[in-house]
Amino acid sequence: MTRGKQKIEAQRRSAERNQKPKGSQLEARAVALKVICPICKAQLANQNQIGDHYASKHPKEKPPSESS
Repeated sequence: MTRGKQKIEAQRRSAERNQKPKGSQLEARAVALKVICPICKAQLANQNQIGDHYASKHPKEKPPSESS
């Protein structure tokens, strides 16, 4: 019968590991996305990403300066 107990314990540990994190990550995501593209309103994390974004999505436009 020891194997039965091991199985139950393993199922309990597995359930704890696979449990979804509590709460939403929307707040953390909103804090991380600080730069907004003025043309298409895409949210980006930093100035480097907005430069890459402009190069790929808006090639005819100049990216805004870093002071914005």
